[in-house]
Amino acid sequence: MTPTPPVRHLWRNFWMLLKPFWASKEGKTKGLLLLLVVLALTAGAVYLQKKLNTWYNEFYNSIQTYNFPEFQSLLLTFCGLAAIWVLVGVHRTYFNQMLQIIWRRWLTQNRITHWLANNNFYRLQLTDRQTDNPDQRIAEDINEFVASTLTLSIGYLRELATLFTFLGVLWTLSKPTALSIGNTTFHLAQGYMVWAALAYAIFGTVLTFWIGRPLVSLNFNQQRYEADFRFSLVRLRENAESVALYQGSQEEGHYLRSRFLQVVDNFYALMKRQKILGFFTLGFNQTAVIFPIILGAPLYFAKQITLGDLMQTLSAFGTVQGSMSLLVDSYTDLARWKSVVDRLATFEQGLQHAEHLPRLEPEKSGETLQLQQVKVEQPNGFILMHEANWQLKQGDSMLIQGPSGCGKSTLLRTLAGLWPFASGKVCYPANSLPLFLSQKPYLPLGSLRQVLSYPLPEVPNTEAIEVLQAVGLDKLSARLDDTELWSQILSLGEQQRIAFARILLVKPDVLFLDEATSALDEQSEAMLYRLLRTQLPQTIMVSVGHRSTLHPFHEKKLLWQENGQWQFA
Repeated sequence: MTPTPPVRHLWRNFWMLLKPFWASKEGKTKGLLLLLVVLALTAGAVYLQKKLNTWYNEFYNSIQTYNFPEFQSLLLTFCGLAAIWVLVGVHRTYFNQMLQIIWRRWLTQNRITHWLANNNFYRLQLTDRQTDNPDQRIAEDINEFVASTLTLSIGYLRELATLFTFLGVLWTLSKPTALSIGNTTFHLAQGYMVWAALAYAIFGTVLTFWIGRPLVSLNFNQQRYEADFRFSLVRLRENAESVALYQGSQEEGHYLRSRFLQVVDNFYALMKRQKILGFFTLGFNQTAVIFPIILGAPLYFAKQITLGDLMQTLSAFGTVQGSMSLLVDSYTDLARWKSVVDRLATFEQGLQHAEHLPRLEPEKSGETLQLQQVKVEQPNGFILMHEANWQLKQGDSMLIQGPSGCGKSTLLRTLAGLWPFASGKVCYPANSLPLFLSQKPYLPLGSLRQVLSYPLPEVPNTEAIEVLQAVGLDKLSARLDDTELWSQILSLGEQQRIAFARILLVKPDVLFLDEATSALDEQSEAMLYRLLRTQLPQTIMVSVGHRSTLHPFHEKKLLWQENGQWQFA
């Protein structure tokens, strides 16, 4: 289970997530302008709330004195104030949402760029076991972070402004007085209602924090379990054929149910804690309705205040107490917000760690593919290759062979600059274009033409049909503009042929093939390799494979020896 970061790191993590947008050009212009508009409308809403509070006093006094003309005038005043209130409220929501989508767009694009830069999306899964489901953190957590941050921060600012505005009102209404109940006289000091509201709010806030503290970790884990379950469903869909061939539906069902039970069990724990907190907060809020009446009613019945004074006092007390008790009402949202901050912070820290890891970055100089003192290790420190030194010139081809687990594919990842546990120097020919093909080619979503061209722009019909025919996929020539899930429609052998068609389109200067013909028969494999040597005679080619039939197509060999060393020949 991924632990939630301690509370003392909350503000440091929050600032790390908050600063990039507001320090950017868009944040300093559009973002700041929209924020000022929202804050101005919020201040206007607080002012209107104060005007309505004064209206309560005058309205109920007109009722008490049976002053019908004033009653009618105050009704018209209310209609005007209500109309302005609606106008301000609607536009405040509108501009708040505009700020939210601008911030989310910038932050999402920024995180996607950071995630994809220098293949961090690959390196992250090797170096950081705490950052689970980065897709969810980008798609969902960023959205919730932006929405919650704006809602909570502007809400707290609004309540703070409301608090100071109505503290003055309530202080003025709470005049010093002597109240006799029976034979006992109570002397009430100036602002007694303010002190009562403050004591009530502090009591509620302390208990809320004590009761609701477990919600932070429960919310953190709920998001994680939901993402794990969704990822398991997607993974089953993507590997449906393999699971069906293995007759593994029963085992997959057991695995999915166990993942979903984590969701359910944690949700039950979340429900129980929210139920306990709900009993307190709802009871606290209901008591807050009657509490000021209990305090003010004796003065009203003693005829020391008017009905208007009482109603204005009740309204002001409720507003002050509500502002002071904001943490009580929003604790569940605050706990969820903290869990989102924690998840995004661990994601950002994981990206920063992956970004700053020392890596063997291939250089482009000279005319050969050259390795100098290259050392490759596993994450646990086990050495896969000791200080390799070899080079290939234009037109050379080399076959890497050895038992499974000896580090063949890891060597290719090192040559691609992906593997973070390597040192030394790798040089490509100057201005060269390298291309790496894995055993299972990647087929993006889209038309067959897009799949074929990837990662290049779409190619014209003539060129696309020509390479399809060259690799033995003539039957697909008429389907170039069809959009399908090609990774499910095409067999692995056909997908590998698509990958070879890409080679012919890209025309790389350096080509790396990681068991790229493993799903093809030996005759088809030979045809494709002959095609490469004919069409790309100057390309440096490095292949990983187990078949002895690959030997005729490679002049040089890198072979694993029984003593654990590699021999270049």
